[in-house]
Amino acid sequence: MKTTLNETVSYSLPVGDSDIAMNGFIGKQLRIEYQGSINCIHCARKTNKSFSQGYCYPCFKRLAQCDTCIVSPEKCHYDAGSCREPEWGEQNCMIDHFVYLANTSGLKVGITRGTQVPTRWMDQGATQARPVFRVATRLDSGLVETVFKNHIADKTNWRTMLKGAADPVDLEKARQALMVDCADDINTLISERGVDAVTELPDEPETLIQYPVIEYPVKVSSFNLDKTPVAEGTLMGIKGQYLIFDAGVINMRKYAGYHITLVHAG
Repeated sequence: MKTTLNETVSYSLPVGDSDIAMNGFIGKQLRIEYQGSINCIHCARKTNKSFSQGYCYPCFKRLAQCDTCIVSPEKCHYDAGSCREPEWGEQNCMIDHFVYLANTSGLKVGITRGTQVPTRWMDQGATQARPVFRVATRLDSGLVETVFKNHIADKTNWRTMLKGAADPVDLEKARQALMVDCADDINTLISERGVDAVTELPDEPETLIQYPVIEYPVKVSSFNLDKTPVAEGTLMGIKGQYLIFDAGVINMRKYAGYHITLVHAG
């Protein structure tokens, strides 16, 4: 789903050639029907199975954006000359990234390209977020994140995230504590990678995010369109990339490339 940061996050769902505004369906009956067909989001080839959230198998094996270093940027191998698509790497990885703190299911560290702020935070269901470092490359972001995740989480518990807003966290206090705890490792990184590669951002503002949810589930169960091709119920809210129904939740990003029909009442 596409997001826009307003007082409450605005969502739209790409279906065919249209972007359907989703916030207006909250509180109403909604039905998602999978039509049994999937097309790769990169090459449009028809595929029986989706890999890495929307790719056919040949693209999954060929594209740099599907390589393991995307999930684990500290494993970037561009400098080794083995990047699957060097030009793509130059455009997407050899550019400024941010290392940030966010409050999703609790305090976590994450990374994102500068162009993905604040989209990345909304996709993760963060209610608070702020950059801590600006770094020169994706590899640098992964190296800094690795230092931080020895002290705090680097993943979101999606079930906890969908049960409600996380308790507020003092991100500035957390940032200061991490800077003390990680000072030696960060200084070592700067000496190895260069003073221009890792820049601390002590004065960056915090972003607060509210989601369009009228009621969170007590117990989180998820729809699986591959097993049951229909997800339906009263839409109670949207958070992260999840539609929250009274009967279960569904991660719409998982079904990129799927042919679906959206049926709503009212």
